[in-house]
Amino acid sequence: MTLPTQGEVFSQLLEHIRKAQEASATLAHLTRDEDKLRAQGWLAVSEMFKLTQRNVTKLAMGKWQ
Repeated sequence: MTLPTQGEVFSQLLEHIRKAQEASATLAHLTRDEDKLRAQGWLAVSEMFKLTQRNVTKLAMGKWQ
């Protein structure tokens, strides 16, 4: 059994966060006609995932502040 590299795990983590961001943006789109407040909530979640992606990248690069 081989251990994954940090780069491989980092890539997997970013891919999962990207998929979560896309899913929450899709939910915002799908709920916009029936419940605008909930759609705004999903959009906010999507934006938080984008921020998380940037922060994870900074942390991995050693530039976390």
